[in-house]
Amino acid sequence: MFVLGIDPGLSRCGYGIVTRRGSKLVAVAGGVISTPPTVPLHRRLRVLSDELRSLVAEYRPEAVVVERVFFQVNARTAMATGQAAGVALVAAAEAECEVAQYTSNEVKVALVGYGGATKDQVQRMVASVLGLAEPPRPPDVADALALAACYLTSQPLRRAVAAAGGPP
Repeated sequence: MFVLGIDPGLSRCGYGIVTRRGSKLVAVAGGVISTPPTVPLHRRLRVLSDELRSLVAEYRPEAVVVERVFFQVNARTAMATGQAAGVALVAAAEAECEVAQYTSNEVKVALVGYGGATKDQVQRMVASVLGLAEPPRPPDVADALALAACYLTSQPLRRAVAAAGGPP
């Protein structure tokens, strides 16, 4: 089972593919999709859409996890992030993948144990959880891998809740 984590952004959209091998989580791929700010918005969204569709077609993830924008100080940044997240959600829906969304605080609590964890702490914990020799960089990749790892680590609990008749 592959899980694709997406840290949405218009200029830099991080992605990470994680799978479970036995009891271990393993990073399969990670990177950043970049679009130049000098290109018109509709073309940037098209590039992002094409790249995400290509990743979904190549890895055929069972689930796609997109960071939910919970709070942004800058409205312009929030809009761009929301647009990128929308493109990612459409790519997942078109491939009929299961979709999950977590806020950055939810991921930090799940992986680090503290919602106020720093980027460095998240990067180090992602490296530890995925057995990487060094923390993944840039932070967009670490965040995307963290989203996928969070999904996989919470999967047993979600299955138990669903089996008990609770919400999926």
